[in-house]
Amino acid sequence: MKTLNDILTQAGVQAEVHADTAMVVTNITADSRKVSAGSLFVAVRGTKSDGHDFLAQVRDAGAAACIISDVSRVVDGLPFILVQDTASALGKCAHAFYGSPSEHLQLIGITGTNGKTTCATLTYHMLRSLGYACGLISTVENKINDTIIPSTHTTPDPVALNALLADMVAAGCAYACMEVSSHAVDQKRIAGLQFRGAVFTNITHDHLDYHGTFEKYIAAKKAFFDGLPKTAFALVNADDKRGEVMLQNCKAKHAYFSVRGPADFTARIIENAITGLVLQLDGTELHTHLPGAFNASNITTVYGICRLLGLEKQEVLTALSKQLPVEGRFDVVYSPADKLAGIVDYAHTPDAVEKLLSTVRSMLKKDQQLISVVGCGGDRDKAKRPVMAEVAIKFSDRSIFTSDNPRSEQPDAIIHEMEKGVPADMRAKYLSITDRKEAIKTAVMLAKKGDVICVAGKGHEKYQEINGVKYPFDDKQVLLETFKTLSR
Repeated sequence: MKTLNDILTQAGVQAEVHADTAMVVTNITADSRKVSAGSLFVAVRGTKSDGHDFLAQVRDAGAAACIISDVSRVVDGLPFILVQDTASALGKCAHAFYGSPSEHLQLIGITGTNGKTTCATLTYHMLRSLGYACGLISTVENKINDTIIPSTHTTPDPVALNALLADMVAAGCAYACMEVSSHAVDQKRIAGLQFRGAVFTNITHDHLDYHGTFEKYIAAKKAFFDGLPKTAFALVNADDKRGEVMLQNCKAKHAYFSVRGPADFTARIIENAITGLVLQLDGTELHTHLPGAFNASNITTVYGICRLLGLEKQEVLTALSKQLPVEGRFDVVYSPADKLAGIVDYAHTPDAVEKLLSTVRSMLKKDQQLISVVGCGGDRDKAKRPVMAEVAIKFSDRSIFTSDNPRSEQPDAIIHEMEKGVPADMRAKYLSITDRKEAIKTAVMLAKKGDVICVAGKGHEKYQEINGVKYPFDDKQVLLETFKTLSR
């Protein structure tokens, strides 16, 4: 527990204080339902509600004080601190309340449309395999050394995030690797954190339902780099033209990685098979268990991170050679009896689907078919639906359009919007099957010996969200069960 003065001073928040700064704060929250005696409540304006609407409620629940940005919303009997931006104040105060944990870690943040989870997870596994205590914050799971903590968001809210980082410090972690989503930057969830390094993987069409325009999406990513100190490093993808944009006005040390041209860290593909890549990485031949051209970029990213952290080249290369694919990212399963391969991948943007399917296509022989199962999520960016379908049709011999997480939308309506992207002369190449399990089964039934089935969109997820309810569903498990039951 800390005093209000401790929190405000350490957070460096510019504020007009109308409260006893000697009061003891028992916890900090932006959720009115979590307020108890001694709480510091921060009234944040969210996408669905405004914390200022709950000030009377938190007062009655025993809040010690509140942080607000609208003085007209003050309620009697509740001390307040007036700031310009409550979202930013929440992140900074949460960081201070939990003992400024990021200052006691080498915190690496990874942002980009695709590759965040793979790069964060591989970096974590690399550091663990080299004997370092390390934490992970990712879409798939959070980890403190080898302890798994379930993940609900790509980047947690500021209070949960700082509490998690504080637990990592308490567990002796020297490093932490985290995904940094564009939503998290825009909503100031990372405010107050001190990063040792920031990484930009790429940026493609996604999240326009939230950001509105592609320019605003780019700006959200760039804001992460704008806030870095001189003591940090900024590692960006030289193969993405927006990589240079991220470095404009960035005070951190600049570094580049590339699989196409000159950079600080470079790789060239020697061999690309479903069993893994052989790369010329930084002048040394590297055999890996990670397949796909996109993984060449991910591996080079991770190599660059480790080298910028000061790790020795040979130990990094040795550790990289032992890494396995991340769950739900080009996750390969086999049906030995039928000589079929299935690939489960989280690809859920046009660019990610194209990279997945084009990579698989490049590995196949002329007599092998690529059958894809693709869907689009409901209540999300609708503009990408026909593009996703067009990409799937282009690179697949057969494609099945199906449900992803329809959420509050009708699955058939989502699929109908996907179908608009199919060229007239390619309509015979696809089927529409609303039930995702049936779609996967049908893909297996259509396959013959040696074919490859790609199931895209959900990857590691163990549920399907329909009308606000998350029903158990696991693409990988369904694929394995179908292989078993339909074994010929």
